[in-house]
Amino acid sequence: MTGGAVIFDCDGVLVDSETIANEVCAAAMTEAGFAITPQECRRRYLGMTMRALMQDAEASWGRPFPPGWQENYNRRVHARLEAEVTAIPGVAEAVDAVTGAGWPVAVASSSGHAKIALNLGRTGLAARFAGRVFSGQDVAHGKPAPDVYLLAARKLGVDPCACIAIEDSPNGVRAAVAAGMRVLGYAAETDPAELAGLGAEVFTDMAQLPALIGSPP
Repeated sequence: MTGGAVIFDCDGVLVDSETIANEVCAAAMTEAGFAITPQECRRRYLGMTMRALMQDAEASWGRPFPPGWQENYNRRVHARLEAEVTAIPGVAEAVDAVTGAGWPVAVASSSGHAKIALNLGRTGLAARFAGRVFSGQDVAHGKPAPDVYLLAARKLGVDPCACIAIEDSPNGVRAAVAAGMRVLGYAAETDPAELAGLGAEVFTDMAQLPALIGSPP
């Protein structure tokens, strides 16, 4: 494997979906007996797969989720995203500049493929990543494990150590660092000190991204 790629997380990096998802998740969890606020839901579970979230919650609260809970959550969050999701400001221009410089690009997200497709489709970003979208559904272990990033690099035929990951969550930064990638941490709504402490180079405006990435090796 040679060369590298720029691999983007989706929620909170490409699309402004985190507030919506955490509001829906907190409401659905609380209704099911897992009392939690949207803020706490974000703090505990940002960047994790739904499978990992449910396992953690069941262990923490000592009770199972009711049958059909995930399907109900999926319906509710998809309805909100369909109506409200927007692209992160400046991200389309940033992705175009990165690809124009010669970098292959991909998505590596903890979300399921249906949610990723909805988010990218509604924001006009889907064509930029066609055939190069990788999900937590595709691997045994979601973020903070490196599996989805390693899968993306393998499918692209590039060296993980030559890749740059764009992340906004502590779990995502941990995953990309574990995969051996350089990590740029988008900290518009995340604690920049926390991302930096985990090994990310922090930035707060997508207009900064092309210069931070530079040219391919």
